Amino acid sequence: MATFLYRLGRLSFRRRHVVALIWVALLTLAGVGAASAPTAGNSSFSIPGTEAQKAFDLLEQRFPGTSADGATARVVFKAPDGQKMTDPGNKATVQDTVKDLSDGSEVVRVTDPYRAKAVSKDGTIAYAQVSYKVSGMELDDAAKDALEDSARDAREAGLTVEIGGDALQAVPHTGSSEVIGIAVAAVVLVITFGSLVAAGLPLLTALIGVGIGVSAITGLASALDLGTTTSTLAMMIGLAVGIDYALFIVSRYRAELAEGREREEAAGRAVGTAGSAVVFAGLTVVIALVGLSVVNIPMLTKMGIAAAGTVAIAVLIALTMVPALLGHAGRKVKPMGEKGKLLGRAKKEQDRPAKPNLGTRWASFVVRRPVAVLLLGVIGLGAAAVPATSLELGLPDDGSQPTSTTQRRAYDLLSEGFGPGFNGPLMVVVDAKDSDDPKAVFAKTGDEIKGLKDVVTVTPAQPNKAGDTATITVIPGSKPSSVTTENLVHGIRDAGTDIKADTDAGVLVTGSTAMNIDVSEKLNDALVPYLVLVVGLAFLLLIVVFRSILVPLKAALGFLLSVMAALGAVVAVFQWGWLSDLMGVEQTGPVMSMMPIFMVGVVFGLAMDYEVFLVTRMREAYVHGEKPAQAVVTGFRHGARVVTAAAVIMMAVFAGFIGSSESMVKMIGFGLAIAVFFDAFIVRMAIVPAVLALLGRKAWWLPRWLDRALPNVDVEGEGLRTRTDRDDENRELVRA
Repeated sequence: MATFLYRLGRLSFRRRHVVALIWVALLTLAGVGAASAPTAGNSSFSIPGTEAQKAFDLLEQRFPGTSADGATARVVFKAPDGQKMTDPGNKATVQDTVKDLSDGSEVVRVTDPYRAKAVSKDGTIAYAQVSYKVSGMELDDAAKDALEDSARDAREAGLTVEIGGDALQAVPHTGSSEVIGIAVAAVVLVITFGSLVAAGLPLLTALIGVGIGVSAITGLASALDLGTTTSTLAMMIGLAVGIDYALFIVSRYRAELAEGREREEAAGRAVGTAGSAVVFAGLTVVIALVGLSVVNIPMLTKMGIAAAGTVAIAVLIALTMVPALLGHAGRKVKPMGEKGKLLGRAKKEQDRPAKPNLGTRWASFVVRRPVAVLLLGVIGLGAAAVPATSLELGLPDDGSQPTSTTQRRAYDLLSEGFGPGFNGPLMVVVDAKDSDDPKAVFAKTGDEIKGLKDVVTVTPAQPNKAGDTATITVIPGSKPSSVTTENLVHGIRDAGTDIKADTDAGVLVTGSTAMNIDVSEKLNDALVPYLVLVVGLAFLLLIVVFRSILVPLKAALGFLLSVMAALGAVVAVFQWGWLSDLMGVEQTGPVMSMMPIFMVGVVFGLAMDYEVFLVTRMREAYVHGEKPAQAVVTGFRHGARVVTAAAVIMMAVFAGFIGSSESMVKMIGFGLAIAVFFDAFIVRMAIVPAVLALLGRKAWWLPRWLDRALPNVDVEGEGLRTRTDRDDENRELVRA
């Protein structure tokens, strides 16, 4: 591995013009493809194998032409103080609005509040529901403008009017904080390298890699049904790992220059050593992201594969374009210890009295006090993980939106006028095709549901034209994300089992609330198999890298600590409301259902990044003859500064997405940022050296039979050292 990458690094350095042109051409090609591709709609959200999805599919078959997957809008009206919605003037305004809404070419139907009995008991609030032929992201701007114009006209007549539903769904934006994250990364790089050129290389290559990845996703979005969140998450992860991978290559290159090597040789050795760590670190991230497909949720699978593709591009760019740009930079990238004029230091550190750096001093302290450091780290992470014990899962709806949005205000008005459960109606689908008396089955099902707890309203069954299938709408008494509503869904399904046994009729529950419950249960069921798959594969990979059993085991256990602590922090902020104002969280509630499994996948991959980068330096020192404790100190002397910079950069990039208008992206950005903090600064910087110091030589133990069976990937660059020694001997012979 190291020898192959060494040759690749030297080739890229020599052929730097060709390599740079190839990547620029790929960026241009991807950009043209993205610009010419049709606009992608909102990704379809299907959950194969769940009851809610089966009911949805049955509706498509038995109720054709109803556009069950089309956008909906609830136009909510509230009368002025002291008036009723049934007053003649207000009623005329609402009916004019309904008439205007019906004129749209994409409109399927508009319900009249007075005919549909959609007026609250106190008469102050009413709503009209608009159904469209296409999804919210596919609606023409003209249709959205007509919806907003109709609402504005009703407001001018004196009514309070708000619009809920997904018809006004907008593409999420991340805000200026994303740019701030990149700016912080730039500052950290300048401080680390002391040179604008050296600092600019990781940023430039990361932006090129993300540009290619996101452009490719945009170009394929329509054909592959990729949602807008897919490219946002790919950009988030691609930027973070792209900067980090390039940072490690450039840092090793400067270290090789400091040892007196020529620039081409230094580039080759940097790619051969640090590049090997980049390959395996990137591979763990890719495994974790692609492994999300085991959950069998198409949207999550696409997000994982798209992000994994962006990570793979970041690895290839680090191995080829970074050495090529180092060749272009020439002497502007200075050896380690030699600062440019930017920081006012041009004198080499070797000309000064030797002084241990902060990484060396910290590692020496940990090696002397391993038990105290280990206990402090574990107890601290354990305390941070406590809130995770009260984790509640759900999917965001209009109730989680900021109060400044019309969707949230419509949600609140409906709750005020019709009760909190009105925003999460349950649709019960009764399949009586195999029953002798469908009408009796429909009536029996309605009566059974009325007898359940927390049921406010049960509408009469609405059969299809064939009369063999009907829908019943159930309004719960509790809000959609409550445990009580979840219990009601299970209660209806239990009653449906009894009805099936008595009448051979199937009873299915669907709707957004039931879908959210099914998603949460599916994700919970998939979490353990996913952990076994991803952690198992990465464990085997790390055994090959470190040629040890205990080091990979320690890495996996440390990851579990950091991810549980990060989930605890997410619960504290987004569910309990701690620091919610600082994070821009206007509405607390359940944590997004896919957050735990997504964090497990991404955080595991990123955690292994730091494990590989830091511990391979220790392994390298140990293989070359140092004692275990001294190898830990050596690893920190060479790697702590760079790992710290990489972690700060990754935290800054992830934290930049906290400013997103999309609650899912906001939550993931915060979760990943805090997880990187816990993993890099507590697990890898404190717990890892403490455990290695306690284990001593046992840390690097590997059974002989397994040592013989494993391939030798030579991450430490031992082959390069042998090659260098041989070249030195040949030069001595030539001189003789």
